[in-house]
Amino acid sequence: QVQLVESGGGSVHSGGSLTLSCAASGFTFSGYAMMWYRQIPGKIGRDTVARINGDGSNIYYADFVKSRFVISRDNAKNTLYLQMNNLEPDDSAIYYCVSAHGYWGQGTQVTVSS
Repeated sequence: QVQLVESGGGSVHSGGSLTLSCAASGFTFSGYAMMWYRQIPGKIGRDTVARINGDGSNIYYADFVKSRFVISRDNAKNTLYLQMNNLEPDDSAIYYCVSAHGYWGQGTQVTVSS
């Protein structure tokens, strides 16, 4: 069955960095675009953070990323990444790895303190 397992979340101070990973299994990883979403506490709905197509040649970032985040993938390792730099308190959220065919990971918490 399809599994998406995120890791790498944690607590950092403003200006800090984290790298999230998402280990995928149960499907042909390279055949699907992958996304990172985030759920901010108290906010209705989830925001798309970034998206990458199957071979990594096409990438989209939300405006709020402001060149601070980098999405990447290693198809040989079936793993998706999100490198987050210069983190701000407003980036505090649960971050989810999502496949283009609709599967979600369990999420990983990111907390940024000022």
